[in-house]
Amino acid sequence: MQRLVVLNANTDRSRFAQAHPRDGEKFRTLIQEVRPGWEVLDFDVTSDEYPPSWQDIDGVIITGSPASATEDHTWFLALLNVICQLDEMKMPMFGVCFGHQAIARALGGKVEANSGPFILGIVEAQVSNPPPWMQNAPKSFRIAAAHGDQVSAIPAEAVVNCSGPDCPVGGYHIGDHVFASEYHPEMTQHFIESLTDAMARNSDPAVIERARASFFAPADRALFANWIAAFFEHNKSPC
Repeated sequence: MQRLVVLNANTDRSRFAQAHPRDGEKFRTLIQEVRPGWEVLDFDVTSDEYPPSWQDIDGVIITGSPASATEDHTWFLALLNVICQLDEMKMPMFGVCFGHQAIARALGGKVEANSGPFILGIVEAQVSNPPPWMQNAPKSFRIAAAHGDQVSAIPAEAVVNCSGPDCPVGGYHIGDHVFASEYHPEMTQHFIESLTDAMARNSDPAVIERARASFFAPADRALFANWIAAFFEHNKSPC
């Protein structure tokens, strides 16, 4: 059994957000769908909540957020410092979207606004240079996406492992202890469709149309959930 910590960076407190599970719960559900016995703890880093100790923690998940990883909010700068500390400890870290961007920025990469429109819906990502926990991966997979920023330069030791439409750095890894994805394996089909509906009023109609057209088939949620679990199994925390 593994004991994971979710560092929840989601700043959305809207009525929409309150009507759906928080990100910690989303990840707990995702992980326990493939590893039912694992413990997943949730901390709200936007309120400066962190585990009192990293002792007996096997890995960390850093969530997405509508906040931008290009800005310097006080809580975000604190998170960047924690990421650096965890990197020094070689604590296994998995980051999605904002979390993927935060890890990149903390470790020397760069985050910028998308060169094209907001990316929303289910996209097809192409696999390259898969790490051990992604072995036997298909050439491509379908996964939920929702981001207006992305990693434009990876940290020095990072290796890109997938890319998607208008997103050259769809995912990367650093050694055995960092695994990061621009995409959202924790989002169910129901959630990404509901999110698209909620964003429709204030978004480019073309973005919404493309998103809705992508819902013809589900995302490869179980495939990615198993990659995440295999990542944490592959690399035990030294703590």
